[in-house]
Amino acid sequence: MNHRSISILSILGLLCIAIFSLYCLLAEPNQPKPKKELLVYCGITMIQPMSQIASIIEKRENVKISILKGGSGDLLDSIRFNQIGDLYLPGSESYIEESIAEGLVSHALHVGYNKAAMMVREGNPKSIPPSLDALKNPDLYVVIGNPNSGSIGKETKKILAAADIFDEVMINAKELTTDSKRLVSVLKKDEADLVINWYATSTWEENAPFIDAISIDENLAKKKRLMLGLLITSKYPDIAAKFMDYAVSTEGQKIFDRYGLYQIDGVR
Repeated sequence: MNHRSISILSILGLLCIAIFSLYCLLAEPNQPKPKKELLVYCGITMIQPMSQIASIIEKRENVKISILKGGSGDLLDSIRFNQIGDLYLPGSESYIEESIAEGLVSHALHVGYNKAAMMVREGNPKSIPPSLDALKNPDLYVVIGNPNSGSIGKETKKILAAADIFDEVMINAKELTTDSKRLVSVLKKDEADLVINWYATSTWEENAPFIDAISIDENLAKKKRLMLGLLITSKYPDIAAKFMDYAVSTEGQKIFDRYGLYQIDGVR
């Protein structure tokens, strides 16, 4: 092949590349743009109202919202490590305060309430009295939350410490678990006699027939504010802000209340 032929082939090759590149540029506007995505870190107890609100915002804003659920402390560790995400809703305000202090959350809004309660199997078959001292009873299979991994564990420690029985209960407890989901599970599966969990979980349709809540003295178990925080890593803070605004609106409050997370003036 002579030099003239090589030159012609080279020119043709470059022309083909140019035509293909032009085609791609012209075709690109016709391709559907990928949806914007929000990542929400959510404590397990609040997953139902947050999922419902996420569905509403997805339709309104034409976005995709992914929710990562888990123990509040574990979620905070994920936020620290991953340095991505848009919103954070832990089960205790203390995690938001910690997040703001560390520069992970810019600001937060009050969306609901949590309150701890003792819980037994439906009908209280072991006739457990409405006293925290029952948690010290060696004849009962007691399960409590780990204070180092989730909001209910952290709250349980505060309650028991205030009652001056934390060490005794820790010795008597047969299991420490990471989150409220497991605390529900051990009662429903008849694997435990007594737990401390967030009151809201006992009101849910899938749990109410299997679990009874026992009130804890208001001086020891106070209502805890649920704060939804905007992460500084948010790629779409304007959309995240709309999510927050809806969550604190009258409609949002009704959704949280539907799952036992707003009007809590005592165990109902």
